[in-house]
Amino acid sequence: MAAHNLTIATRESRLALWQAGHVKALLEQQGHQVTLLGMTTKGDQILDRSLSKVGGKGLFVKELEVALEAGQADLAVHSLKDVPMELPEGFSLACVMEREDPRDAWVSSRYASLADLPQGAVVGTSSLRRMALVRALRPDLKIEGLRGNLDTRLKKLDDGLYDGIVLAAAGLKRLGLESRIRATFSPEEMLPAAGQGALGIELRAGRADVVQVLQPLLHTPTWLAVSAERAVSRVMGGSCSMPLAAYATLQGDVLSIRAVWGDPDGVLPLVHAQAQGAVTDAPAATALGEAVARQLQAKVRQQSEQGV
Repeated sequence: MAAHNLTIATRESRLALWQAGHVKALLEQQGHQVTLLGMTTKGDQILDRSLSKVGGKGLFVKELEVALEAGQADLAVHSLKDVPMELPEGFSLACVMEREDPRDAWVSSRYASLADLPQGAVVGTSSLRRMALVRALRPDLKIEGLRGNLDTRLKKLDDGLYDGIVLAAAGLKRLGLESRIRATFSPEEMLPAAGQGALGIELRAGRADVVQVLQPLLHTPTWLAVSAERAVSRVMGGSCSMPLAAYATLQGDVLSIRAVWGDPDGVLPLVHAQAQGAVTDAPAATALGEAVARQLQAKVRQQSEQGV
């Protein structure tokens, strides 16, 4: 394959730069010339309100898409859980890389686990999914919003604003901060967000040359798992304004997926759904995810009708 000169658009947080640098190094190993284009997004700038109130996860990718459209960059590297389920026309998710640890992590200076917290302790997270799942585990705790990049969140914890916070294990591990993890939540305790721990690479549609360059980075088992997870979110209208979790694993050619829906108002109990089936391509994975979403929708309707 001929060598290419490529520019990667990336957010300028330390984690985003690590992720883009990781992709840069892998592409350079194949003989390509790669530069990074650092950008600040609206999602990085607006820190005083929850994402669900200011436009959702798309705020983290919009400026990068503008750079792709203008030809300033050839590809953009994202944490996949920040990528909207429906990309704007003219853009495609061209590559999903091998997943890092998909679990949520418990980070606290004083308490070894969520179970160790005293009644009324303060837990920080701005994820509606994490809020709903923490509330289900410990309804006696106080949950408060926590925005900002990884370093900002850790500083707020260290400044004593929270008794503990919940973060993605993948980000901590990628930045060499694994020692900050006091405990990891099993998927059974706290089901991950769709795409959590995976990196996605976005392109302008029609860039077959770059798609070919990215083929060695594509991890098919992760691609199939996240295709199913993102299908759940897409059908459910998945956004930051809905507490929704979806997590799939592949054993051989059997994909197993579980999903949890939470009531945004915290009134109704969590709703669970799961399915498994033989999957060898993305359309089959997507169909399995859609089936799980329909299960969730039926259970949510039933719950509402019963006035649970």
